[in-house]
Amino acid sequence: MSKWNLIINVGRCENCHNCVIADRDEHVGNDFPGYAAPAAAVGDSPIRILRRAQGSAPMVETTYLPVMCNHCDDAPCMRHAGDAIRKRDDGVVIIDPVKSRGRKDIVGSCPYGAIVWNDEQQVPQTWIFDAHLLDQGWQQPRCQQVCPTDVFEAVKLDDAAMERMAFAEGLKVHKPELATKPRVWYRGLERWETCFVGGSVSADIAATVECIEGADVTLSQGGKVLARTVTDGFGDFRFDNLAGDGGTYRVEVSHAHGSAWRDCVLCESVYLGELRLTRLEETKEETAKARPSIAHLVDGAGGGAPDSRGGADA
Repeated sequence: MSKWNLIINVGRCENCHNCVIADRDEHVGNDFPGYAAPAAAVGDSPIRILRRAQGSAPMVETTYLPVMCNHCDDAPCMRHAGDAIRKRDDGVVIIDPVKSRGRKDIVGSCPYGAIVWNDEQQVPQTWIFDAHLLDQGWQQPRCQQVCPTDVFEAVKLDDAAMERMAFAEGLKVHKPELATKPRVWYRGLERWETCFVGGSVSADIAATVECIEGADVTLSQGGKVLARTVTDGFGDFRFDNLAGDGGTYRVEVSHAHGSAWRDCVLCESVYLGELRLTRLEETKEETAKARPSIAHLVDGAGGGAPDSRGGADA
């Protein structure tokens, strides 16, 4: 049997909040018996936009993640609430606006925090996939209808077809470790879940600091090369889709103008700043200047010290 699923394109969300406003417009002050009581004019919205900012200037990336009821096939809220919540044959989860009255305990049963409390009506509420509109023949919920950047895509497929689609397109669910079998899928969720390492490469050329295009950049961990790239026209490079698990990474840069390297510990995305290339002979000269000569060390050690073999003047 075909069931409703929602695909969210993470990288397209620009935080315009049209989806949030449309949901409020649909439900505030409007009673839909059997689907939802009128939403409160003041209170939390069933659709929320989460924000994640990564890196530092000038390499900053901000990602917005729309979250709402996942209409899970193994929904914890249903196990908790009994007959106050039901799942329709088309996959949509509905909190009964009559049977759930006074049941504020239902709010805490959702591990995604997708259930809000309507203090005016004394009922728990969530995003109902605009089931009242779908039942009238609508082919998409209002969040999809009003989104200017095509973040949302409602599809009605049987479970096997949806699984094939998810596999073919790399769709993922939010917090899969909860094992709730969500019907909301995300395309590009790695933007939310992973980190990046980036930097800018430069070199001293004819007494001028220049950005270096085409430098070879290698990312490694524990001596194992993980990825390679080259710098762009601004001397910038970036490695994406890295686990922010506290691991140590090494970035090495090589070019005709010299080389450079930098280590970093990755818990959040990191912009390494400027990596100035240094030629091998320059490195040797700097090392020689910083290291005292052997003769100096011998002179310092021998000044006035008696010979251990008793060679002092009589």
